[in-house]
Amino acid sequence: MQRFNLHAAEADYDESDPDDYRAGMARFGPAIGATKIGGTVYELPPGQSICPYHYEYGNEEWAIVLEGRPTLRHSGGEEELEPGDVVCFPEGPGGAHKFTNATQEPRVRVLLLSTKDEPSVAVYPDSDKIGVWPGDERDNLMTRRESVVDYWDRET
Repeated sequence: MQRFNLHAAEADYDESDPDDYRAGMARFGPAIGATKIGGTVYELPPGQSICPYHYEYGNEEWAIVLEGRPTLRHSGGEEELEPGDVVCFPEGPGGAHKFTNATQEPRVRVLLLSTKDEPSVAVYPDSDKIGVWPGDERDNLMTRRESVVDYWDRET
């Protein structure tokens, strides 16, 4: 058996993350031998978000607030969550979400759990982008809806 302690998780920060998205993360799914469910503890300094507002097809996500009071933007509006809150984001537009530390608390910690089914598709309504992850990194795609081509384009 392999284990991981959520309270002792050390978050890694990626210096290449853009302003407003400088969240630390500690991925632990592979560390405990998980293959069907992914788990990441995110650490949010004041003013930072985990990722852009999005929803997914192909996967369901759950969030559990471990520490602090993150603001959750979701398809019905915005609300502040508190430690112990659990939220599910089903597939499709109704599962749209974004987490932000809108407080001055030095850190907010949120655990995100997700199925890891492939292919996975994410839609980013604010920027009108769609990301596709089919399972082979060479075929990953991030595009805007305006770039759509006809099914028969360059085929005939």
